[in-house]
Amino acid sequence: MSDDRPGSTDDEGSRPEQSRYDQARYVRNGRYEPLLIEKDSTRVEIGDDSPLPEELTRDDLELPAPSEPELVRHYTRLSQMIYGIDSGPYPLGSCTMKYNPKFTEDVAALPSGLVHPDRSDESIQGTLEVLARLQEYLGRIGGMDAVTLQPPAGAAGEFVGIRVATAYHEHNGEGHRDEVIVPESAHGTNFATAALGGYDVVSLPSDEKGRVNIEALEAALSENTAALMLTNPNTLGLFERDISEIAEMVHDAGGLLYYDGANLNALLGRARPGDMGFDVMHYNVHKTFATPHGGGGPGAGPVGVVEELAPYLPEPRVRESGGGYELFSPEHSIGHVHGYQGNWLVLLKAFAYIARLGDEGLTDSSAKAVLNANYLASQIEYDVPYGPFHHEFVASAGDQDAADVAKRMLDYGVHPPTTKWPEIVPEALMTEPTEIESKETLDQLAAGFNAVAKEDDEALEAAPERTTARRIDQTSAARNPRLSWHALEEK
Repeated sequence: MSDDRPGSTDDEGSRPEQSRYDQARYVRNGRYEPLLIEKDSTRVEIGDDSPLPEELTRDDLELPAPSEPELVRHYTRLSQMIYGIDSGPYPLGSCTMKYNPKFTEDVAALPSGLVHPDRSDESIQGTLEVLARLQEYLGRIGGMDAVTLQPPAGAAGEFVGIRVATAYHEHNGEGHRDEVIVPESAHGTNFATAALGGYDVVSLPSDEKGRVNIEALEAALSENTAALMLTNPNTLGLFERDISEIAEMVHDAGGLLYYDGANLNALLGRARPGDMGFDVMHYNVHKTFATPHGGGGPGAGPVGVVEELAPYLPEPRVRESGGGYELFSPEHSIGHVHGYQGNWLVLLKAFAYIARLGDEGLTDSSAKAVLNANYLASQIEYDVPYGPFHHEFVASAGDQDAADVAKRMLDYGVHPPTTKWPEIVPEALMTEPTEIESKETLDQLAAGFNAVAKEDDEALEAAPERTTARRIDQTSAARNPRLSWHALEEK
């Protein structure tokens, strides 16, 4: 029997069964799944003993009042209407949407982990020991001498790293250094971080092989250089083979070498930024060590530095003292960048992941990250320039619009890659399968890529057709965000 769904075929075997896809849709009276409060609610009276001014308080509050079955079904339906890492592959290049193993959630839910941050050091010795050991683990993994766990996200870690660099230069009488060099192949937030830190951004072009252009770097370096921010492997998935020469050039100019940890999962157990000559780095624990990523919730972006920069790290840090552990403030600390000791439970998940995998497991994960990226790159029919790759690669959609390709891939049951960036590759499709995916899943991803590659503009411009929400104007959504709830009408 013929099937007209995307990815289906009468010729069994020409496309895998996994490519057939229909996203769940729950529509009631022409509207999508309503909010809980729209289904059933109750009004609760509020006492008048609030310490807040009267104009900031209310007399009552309407709250949802679902039964347990309705509550469970509501959230189950919502989960089926969206695509997430628990649903299938999520090859979002650079942002590394990796599956989070559920055992780390169990660890974070242990009663002993629910520690009030205002408790004294003496009463939370177990908590401080875990934090101290995580500092040690991350330092060993990155080849760094000291680590702060405070930053609440990778971008915050970048900012902390740049602020540490600023404090270092100013303390040494070189506050005139007002430029940060950022290669065009760097992680996208590097440009924003440098500017936010008060620096002039010097963009560095790539050479014909997609790596740092050494001649351009030599021309960009000067007495005004504060740092070079580098992602290695870079955003094209290429290892900077001249990294030792690059580090020497930056240091000879009096600058610092900053490592963006976005792609660290390609190096685990094989190479360390500190050994390459990097002075400061941040760790994306959601990318490398499988803590949750995105969604506006808590995150973590620890920062590691060489010994010379340790006195400038944020306060507090953890150290051993008198047979126990204590919090302390580094001598020339840049101060607090987050409350207390950082997002403790996120850090606990990272600790659990590292401890469970150990040296052998982390080394194995980097091997699979590299293998998966190169295998998938070899299986898709789009042009894939450069290579060989580490954890990710960037294909070109060619004559097709990369944004249209991304929307159409949703109809084949796979999440699309990052699109349009980096601009080094025209109509870029930046793809990272990560180490978690099996060959079967990689073949499913390849089938989605290849099916879309064969389609015409009309099919692409109408996509997606089989998702809960149809074609969305993301430009208008970004420029005119609707931040309050309005039920969507069925189209």
